[in-house]
Amino acid sequence: MSSAVLQGRLWGAATEDWSQLAEPAMTPVYEAVFDAIRVGDGTRLLDAGCGAGLALQLARRRGAVVAGLDAAAGLLAVARRRLPHADLREGDLERLPYPGHSFDAVTSFNAVQYAADPVAALRELRRVAVPGAPVAVVTWGPAERCETRVVLAAIGALLPPPPPGAPGPFALSAPGALEELVRAAGLNPQDAGEAPMTFDHPDLDTAVRAHLSSGPARRAIEQAGPDAVAEAIRGALAPGVEPDGRCRQRNVFRYLIAAA
Repeated sequence: MSSAVLQGRLWGAATEDWSQLAEPAMTPVYEAVFDAIRVGDGTRLLDAGCGAGLALQLARRRGAVVAGLDAAAGLLAVARRRLPHADLREGDLERLPYPGHSFDAVTSFNAVQYAADPVAALRELRRVAVPGAPVAVVTWGPAERCETRVVLAAIGALLPPPPPGAPGPFALSAPGALEELVRAAGLNPQDAGEAPMTFDHPDLDTAVRAHLSSGPARRAIEQAGPDAVAEAIRGALAPGVEPDGRCRQRNVFRYLIAAA
Protein backbone atom coordinates (compact mmCIF):
# COMPACT_ATOMS: atom_id res chain seq x y z
CA MET A 1 0.00 0.00 0.00
CA SER A 2 1.42 3.43 -0.94
CA SER A 3 1.71 6.10 1.67
CA ALA A 4 -0.92 8.14 -0.22
CA VAL A 5 -3.53 5.39 0.03
CA LEU A 6 -2.89 4.81 3.73
CA GLN A 7 -2.57 8.46 4.77
CA GLY A 8 -5.47 9.51 2.58
CA ARG A 9 -7.74 7.04 4.33
CA LEU A 10 -6.58 8.05 7.80
CA TRP A 11 -6.57 11.82 7.41
CA GLY A 12 -9.77 11.80 5.38
CA ALA A 13 -11.85 10.08 8.06
CA ALA A 14 -12.90 13.13 10.12
CA THR A 15 -12.37 16.07 7.81
CA GLU A 16 -14.84 18.55 9.29
CA ASP A 17 -13.50 18.14 12.82
CA TRP A 18 -9.92 18.44 11.54
CA SER A 19 -10.59 21.55 9.49
CA GLN A 20 -12.66 23.29 12.18
CA LEU A 21 -11.12 22.16 15.47
CA ALA A 22 -7.48 21.25 14.78
CA GLU A 23 -6.10 22.95 11.66
CA PRO A 24 -6.73 26.57 12.77
CA ALA A 25 -4.21 26.16 15.60
CA MET A 26 -1.47 25.95 12.95
CA THR A 27 -2.09 29.51 11.73
CA PRO A 28 0.92 31.02 13.57
CA VAL A 29 3.16 28.36 12.04
CA TYR A 30 1.86 29.00 8.53
CA GLU A 31 2.33 32.74 8.89
CA ALA A 32 5.85 32.41 10.32
CA VAL A 33 6.96 30.24 7.40
CA PHE A 34 5.37 32.51 4.80
CA ASP A 35 7.15 35.47 6.39
CA ALA A 36 10.45 33.59 6.33
CA ILE A 37 10.21 32.63 2.64
CA ARG A 38 8.66 35.97 1.69
CA VAL A 39 5.46 34.78 0.12
CA GLY A 40 3.87 37.76 -1.57
CA ASP A 41 2.20 39.09 -4.66
CA GLY A 42 2.60 36.69 -7.57
CA THR A 43 4.53 33.98 -5.71
CA ARG A 44 3.77 30.61 -7.29
CA LEU A 45 3.38 28.46 -4.18
CA LEU A 46 2.87 24.72 -3.78
CA ASP A 47 1.80 23.36 -0.40
CA ALA A 48 2.52 19.63 -0.44
CA GLY A 49 0.24 17.98 2.09
CA CYS A 50 -2.13 20.94 2.03
CA GLY A 51 -4.88 19.33 4.11
CA ALA A 52 -8.05 21.41 4.21
CA GLY A 53 -6.30 24.37 2.60
CA LEU A 54 -6.01 26.90 5.43
CA ALA A 55 -2.32 27.60 4.72
CA LEU A 56 -3.16 28.22 1.07
CA GLN A 57 -5.94 30.61 2.06
CA LEU A 58 -3.43 32.63 4.09
CA ALA A 59 -0.92 32.60 1.22
CA ARG A 60 -3.54 33.74 -1.25
CA ARG A 61 -4.35 36.71 0.99
CA ARG A 62 -0.71 37.71 0.55
CA GLY A 63 -1.19 37.66 -3.22
CA ALA A 64 0.31 34.24 -3.97
CA VAL A 65 -0.85 32.01 -6.83
CA VAL A 66 -1.52 28.83 -4.88
CA ALA A 67 -1.53 25.12 -5.64
CA GLY A 68 -1.94 22.23 -3.24
CA LEU A 69 -1.65 18.47 -3.11
CA ASP A 70 -2.98 16.07 -0.51
CA ALA A 71 -3.65 12.35 -0.20
CA ALA A 72 -7.03 12.79 1.52
CA ALA A 73 -9.95 13.38 -0.81
CA GLY A 74 -12.12 14.53 2.09
CA LEU A 75 -9.67 17.24 3.14
CA LEU A 76 -9.33 18.36 -0.47
CA ALA A 77 -13.10 18.70 -0.68
CA VAL A 78 -12.92 21.23 2.16
CA ALA A 79 -9.97 22.96 0.50
CA ARG A 80 -11.89 23.26 -2.77
CA ARG A 81 -14.79 24.93 -0.99
CA ARG A 82 -12.36 27.40 0.50
CA LEU A 83 -10.36 27.92 -2.70
CA PRO A 84 -12.64 27.14 -5.66
CA HIS A 85 -10.22 28.45 -8.30
CA ALA A 86 -6.96 27.00 -6.95
CA ASP A 87 -5.09 24.08 -8.51
CA LEU A 88 -5.74 21.39 -5.89
CA ARG A 89 -4.89 17.77 -6.64
CA GLU A 90 -5.09 14.41 -4.93
CA GLY A 91 -1.82 12.51 -5.00
CA ASP A 92 1.33 11.18 -3.40
CA LEU A 93 4.19 13.28 -2.03
CA GLU A 94 6.62 10.83 -3.59
CA ARG A 95 5.15 11.33 -7.10
CA LEU A 96 4.08 14.93 -7.48
CA PRO A 97 1.91 15.52 -10.59
CA TYR A 98 3.66 18.73 -11.66
CA PRO A 99 6.38 19.54 -14.21
CA GLY A 100 9.83 20.37 -12.95
CA HIS A 101 10.65 23.95 -11.93
CA SER A 102 6.98 24.95 -11.62
CA PHE A 103 6.98 26.85 -8.31
CA ASP A 104 8.73 29.83 -6.75
CA ALA A 105 8.28 28.35 -3.27
CA VAL A 106 7.28 24.98 -1.85
CA THR A 107 6.03 24.21 1.66
CA SER A 108 5.26 21.00 3.49
CA PHE A 109 3.74 21.41 6.95
CA ASN A 110 4.12 18.33 9.14
CA ALA A 111 3.63 16.01 6.17
CA VAL A 112 6.96 14.69 4.85
CA GLN A 113 7.44 12.32 7.79
CA TYR A 114 4.23 10.49 6.85
CA ALA A 115 5.59 9.51 3.44
CA ALA A 116 6.77 5.93 3.04
CA ASP A 117 10.05 7.35 1.71
CA PRO A 118 10.62 10.87 3.09
CA VAL A 119 13.80 11.36 1.05
CA ALA A 120 11.92 10.55 -2.16
CA ALA A 121 9.23 13.03 -1.14
CA LEU A 122 11.82 15.74 -0.53
CA ARG A 123 13.43 15.03 -3.90
CA GLU A 124 10.05 15.65 -5.48
CA LEU A 125 9.71 18.97 -3.63
CA ARG A 126 13.13 19.93 -4.99
CA ARG A 127 12.23 18.82 -8.52
CA VAL A 128 9.12 20.97 -8.82
CA ALA A 129 10.78 24.08 -7.36
CA VAL A 130 12.58 26.66 -9.45
CA PRO A 131 16.36 26.20 -8.94
CA GLY A 132 17.38 28.10 -5.84
CA ALA A 133 13.77 28.55 -4.68
CA PRO A 134 12.95 28.06 -0.97
CA VAL A 135 11.59 24.70 0.14
CA ALA A 136 10.23 24.90 3.69
CA VAL A 137 9.73 21.72 5.71
CA VAL A 138 7.94 21.84 9.08
CA THR A 139 7.99 19.28 11.89
CA TRP A 140 7.29 19.11 15.61
CA GLY A 141 9.76 20.90 17.83
CA PRO A 142 11.50 19.15 20.74
CA ALA A 143 9.18 16.82 22.62
CA GLU A 144 9.89 18.47 25.96
CA ARG A 145 8.49 21.74 24.58
CA CYS A 146 5.36 20.18 23.08
CA GLU A 147 2.55 19.52 25.53
CA THR A 148 0.71 17.47 22.91
CA ARG A 149 3.36 14.79 23.41
CA VAL A 150 1.10 13.24 26.08
CA VAL A 151 -1.67 12.76 23.51
CA LEU A 152 0.70 11.30 20.94
CA ALA A 153 2.04 8.89 23.56
CA ALA A 154 -1.47 7.82 24.54
CA ILE A 155 -2.36 7.16 20.91
CA GLY A 156 0.92 5.33 20.27
CA ALA A 157 0.28 3.00 23.18
CA LEU A 158 -2.79 1.65 21.33
CA LEU A 159 -0.88 0.90 18.13
CA PRO A 160 1.10 -2.28 17.39
CA PRO A 161 4.76 -2.00 18.39
CA PRO A 162 6.70 -0.29 15.57
CA PRO A 163 9.52 -2.13 13.82
CA PRO A 164 12.93 -1.70 15.48
CA GLY A 165 14.41 1.65 14.52
CA ALA A 166 11.12 3.07 13.21
CA PRO A 167 10.95 6.85 13.72
CA GLY A 168 8.55 8.30 16.26
CA PRO A 169 6.60 11.56 15.92
CA PHE A 170 9.56 13.57 17.24
CA ALA A 171 12.32 11.81 15.29
CA LEU A 172 12.97 14.84 13.08
CA SER A 173 13.04 17.16 16.10
CA ALA A 174 16.49 16.01 17.20
CA PRO A 175 19.30 18.47 16.46
CA GLY A 176 20.50 18.08 12.89
CA ALA A 177 17.99 15.36 11.96
CA LEU A 178 15.93 17.45 9.56
CA GLU A 179 19.04 19.01 8.02
CA GLU A 180 20.48 15.56 7.39
CA LEU A 181 17.26 14.42 5.74
CA VAL A 182 16.99 17.36 3.35
CA ARG A 183 20.67 17.07 2.39
CA ALA A 184 20.06 13.42 1.48
CA ALA A 185 17.45 14.69 -1.00
CA GLY A 186 19.85 17.15 -2.61
CA LEU A 187 18.47 20.25 -0.88
CA ASN A 188 20.75 22.85 0.68
CA PRO A 189 19.71 23.96 4.19
CA GLN A 190 19.71 27.74 4.47
CA ASP A 191 17.84 28.82 7.59
CA ALA A 192 15.75 27.44 10.43
CA GLY A 193 13.30 28.81 12.94
CA GLU A 194 10.58 28.00 15.41
CA ALA A 195 6.95 28.97 15.69
CA PRO A 196 4.73 28.47 18.75
CA MET A 197 1.17 27.22 18.45
CA THR A 198 -1.53 26.30 20.94
CA PHE A 199 -4.37 23.83 20.71
CA ASP A 200 -7.01 25.83 22.57
CA HIS A 201 -10.47 24.33 23.07
CA PRO A 202 -13.39 25.49 25.21
CA ASP A 203 -13.76 22.15 26.98
CA LEU A 204 -12.35 18.65 27.23
CA ASP A 205 -14.96 17.08 24.94
CA THR A 206 -14.08 19.45 22.09
CA ALA A 207 -10.38 18.84 22.59
CA VAL A 208 -10.91 15.08 22.40
CA ARG A 209 -12.87 15.48 19.14
CA ALA A 210 -10.08 17.59 17.68
CA HIS A 211 -7.39 15.06 18.49
CA LEU A 212 -9.53 12.15 17.28
CA SER A 213 -9.49 13.72 13.80
CA SER A 214 -5.74 13.27 13.28
CA GLY A 215 -4.26 10.54 11.11
CA PRO A 216 -2.45 8.77 13.99
CA ALA A 217 -5.66 8.74 16.05
CA ARG A 218 -7.64 7.27 13.15
CA ARG A 219 -5.02 4.55 12.79
CA ALA A 220 -5.36 3.75 16.47
CA ILE A 221 -9.13 3.62 16.05
CA GLU A 222 -8.70 0.97 13.35
CA GLN A 223 -6.67 -1.08 15.85
CA ALA A 224 -8.42 -0.49 19.17
CA GLY A 225 -11.83 1.04 18.39
CA PRO A 226 -13.14 4.59 18.83
CA ASP A 227 -14.09 4.29 22.51
CA ALA A 228 -10.65 3.11 23.61
CA VAL A 229 -8.89 5.87 21.67
CA ALA A 230 -11.25 8.57 22.94
CA GLU A 231 -10.72 7.46 26.52
CA ALA A 232 -6.95 7.35 26.09
CA ILE A 233 -6.92 10.89 24.72
CA ARG A 234 -9.29 12.08 27.45
CA GLY A 235 -7.02 10.58 30.10
CA ALA A 236 -3.97 12.28 28.62
CA LEU A 237 -5.67 15.68 28.44
CA ALA A 238 -7.64 15.70 31.69
CA PRO A 239 -4.79 16.59 34.07
CA GLY A 240 -4.14 19.78 32.11
CA VAL A 241 -7.69 21.13 31.99
CA GLU A 242 -7.67 24.67 33.35
CA PRO A 243 -9.95 25.96 36.14
CA ASP A 244 -12.25 27.63 33.59
CA GLY A 245 -12.69 24.29 31.80
CA ARG A 246 -10.57 25.22 28.78
CA CYS A 247 -8.11 22.70 27.41
CA ARG A 248 -4.89 24.26 26.13
CA GLN A 249 -1.74 22.55 24.91
CA ARG A 250 1.21 24.75 24.04
CA ASN A 251 3.64 23.46 21.44
CA VAL A 252 6.53 24.52 19.25
CA PHE A 253 7.00 23.63 15.60
CA ARG A 254 10.34 23.84 13.84
CA TYR A 255 10.81 24.86 10.21
CA LEU A 256 13.81 24.40 7.98
CA ILE A 257 14.20 26.41 4.80
CA ALA A 258 16.37 24.82 2.12
CA ALA A 259 17.32 25.92 -1.37
CA ALA A 260 16.22 23.73 -4.27
